[in-house]
Amino acid sequence: MKGLWIFVAGMILSGCATMQDGTPQATAELKNAKGEAAGTANFWEDANGVRLLAQVRRIPAGKHGIHLHAVGKCDPPDFTTAAGHFNPGRKQHGLKNPAGPHAGDLPNLEVAADGTGRLETVTKLVTLASGPTSLFDADGSALVIHANPDDEVTDPTGNSGGRIACGVITKAGSPRSGY
Repeated sequence: MKGLWIFVAGMILSGCATMQDGTPQATAELKNAKGEAAGTANFWEDANGVRLLAQVRRIPAGKHGIHLHAVGKCDPPDFTTAAGHFNPGRKQHGLKNPAGPHAGDLPNLEVAADGTGRLETVTKLVTLASGPTSLFDADGSALVIHANPDDEVTDPTGNSGGRIACGVITKAGSPRSGY
């Protein structure tokens, strides 16, 4: 039995380790309201869903809501051009909301005292391929970091506050646009 547990644990860990393997299929360069680099996000899609690895810097310490937004445009200083959360299914906001979630709802991002943070997550609510849940619809999509934590229930934004960083999601190898 111990050998089986070691095998299963190894398989789980190797699955986590492969998230970063290979060239990302999509990326986002996050910038703050001053236009300074605030991090990167890479996206891969496989049978488990869309995998996201966001690595941030120059973000205030603490928990922050982070969401996929409906429009691939990030005009500072408030990034409202990214529109609301990506929500093609017209659900209510929140990973813990029984009437939700939005397709763009993600777990909170934890940022350390030095302003750096990392979020690795997988979602089956969006796709990088064509279709109604594609992040590459006619107006694209953006990844937005909010000032406060997302309570994961309150519609429409989880009380996550203002937008403090934004990045347009582009297909890997595509020119950057939307700023």
